[in-house]
Amino acid sequence: MDHFDYRDGRLFAEDVPLETIAADVGTPFYCYSTATLERHYKVFSGAFHDNGVEAMVCYSIKANGNLGVVATLAKLGAGADVVSGGELKRAMMAGIPAERIVFSGVGKTREEMALALEAGIHQFNVESEAELLALDEVARSRNTAAPITLRVNPDVDAKTHAKISTGLKENKFGIPWDWAREIYRKAAALSGIRIVGVDVHIGSQLTELSPFEAAFERVTELVQQLREDGHFIERLDLGGGLGIPYSAEMPPSPAEYARMIARMANRMVGCQIILEPGRLIVGNAGILVSRVVYLKESEHRSFVILDAAMNDLIRPALYDAVHKIVPLNEPAADATLKTYDVVGPVCETTDTFARDRELPVLVQGDYVAIRSAGAYGAVLSSTYNARPLVPEVLVKGDRYDTIRRRQSFEEMIELESIPSWLDETGALSGPKRRAG
Repeated sequence: MDHFDYRDGRLFAEDVPLETIAADVGTPFYCYSTATLERHYKVFSGAFHDNGVEAMVCYSIKANGNLGVVATLAKLGAGADVVSGGELKRAMMAGIPAERIVFSGVGKTREEMALALEAGIHQFNVESEAELLALDEVARSRNTAAPITLRVNPDVDAKTHAKISTGLKENKFGIPWDWAREIYRKAAALSGIRIVGVDVHIGSQLTELSPFEAAFERVTELVQQLREDGHFIERLDLGGGLGIPYSAEMPPSPAEYARMIARMANRMVGCQIILEPGRLIVGNAGILVSRVVYLKESEHRSFVILDAAMNDLIRPALYDAVHKIVPLNEPAADATLKTYDVVGPVCETTDTFARDRELPVLVQGDYVAIRSAGAYGAVLSSTYNARPLVPEVLVKGDRYDTIRRRQSFEEMIELESIPSWLDETGALSGPKRRAG
């Protein structure tokens, strides 16, 4: 369920007509619904409470890191899963306390480790022996011990898109399953390391429970073995990955997911359960609003050319993702439909949002909304083709606020400079640098 619906023929975000926002900030723009964010978080976290599992819910910042979005979830008690020093800073700026933050990712630098240790985060999810040794060194240099889980790779097929699968042995993530007990043994001998648990995450946009069950079953066996080996295992980080409906998918509900984890948690006495949902919370809480720039006919295709492009929403180009596209003016029940390719203005064939999509007949100047764009939308945007970043707007009831304003060309270009030897006037050159 989300809070984008038609009223009196117009598409609203909660109690605000989207055309009102479009007139104010221009198009394209992202719009998020506070009520949807809050509902999704409460339904997810409440499902575990109802099943007797007091889980720590750490929202995955990489899904949508806007400070307004993260602050909304922080007010509800969310923790955070971060994968960079920048995301760690974002989470804390938005009001998430460090002790509710877990740090994942395969390439943590020593500087990021130091930042996280100084902040006092809940745990590091360590993904390799090399990272483990680096973290030990950084922690010892600060006379402390880093709380860690090892992310184990269970070699389970998540049955999702290949580009978002993380739990197979050929993926870059986690400790190989057969090496796990040996790496834990080595970790226990490091004075800068404090083992606290086990971590697993097999992928994103999973639409059935069986891959989760297979992975979690392997992890429960590992926890028992590690405890027999003498390790103090008090946390079980089960990652995220539960899918959402983009079009025709019917993923399991949070309640079904929670019941499955509750059965497993009953066997893991003394383990804090940590969960890292991202897409599930924000995916359907956001849309991308765009305007029809041109309609173009060719011998075999009809094109709708939008002012939004793949640099604004890359998911269809990168993941072959399917997003519903709807007009802001509600079509009549018997409206004439036409088959379109919906594309953007970027000079790439992959700048395509939909192919052979049946839509009500559109005209130049119409507004459309690309739905389910709250996750991996604005956060993956770029300035490709010298297109400035678009605004993000957060709605709450009948109010809205711009939580990221439209970037100007000058802001986009201000970090660049022409080298002094190409700029005779010196007006455009940056600081002069010489070797030696």
